[in-house]
Amino acid sequence: MPRVELSPAASDLLVMLWGKYGPLMFHQSGGCCDGSSPMCYPAGDFITSDADVLLGELDLGADPSGPPDAAPRVVPFWMSAEQFAYWRHTYLTVDVVKGRGSGFSVEAPEGVRFLIRSRLMEE
Repeated sequence: MPRVELSPAASDLLVMLWGKYGPLMFHQSGGCCDGSSPMCYPAGDFITSDADVLLGELDLGADPSGPPDAAPRVVPFWMSAEQFAYWRHTYLTVDVVKGRGSGFSVEAPEGVRFLIRSRLMEE
């Protein structure tokens, strides 16, 4: 069972951002700079390590303007292991709302910010 998914609005925004920046990734630290907001970066701009957990890969599907055999656009979602220790029993939905988030996350210039909606996982 996946631990993370996208809301339709977040999916639409990621498709647009992918068109601007290319492949993307998420990281959620739970630290400073917007607390525990998920941060979206061009893939590889945030270096992950053994201190991070890959929660899932968010599939945006193939680019409809690309070749029919193009690889799907996949956005990995990472979380710091320390934050995961607190959230290990939750199911996450990446959503988007109006407002200014962190200047480090690629959606910031769009006047919106990503946020996490969570619920307890069922056994």
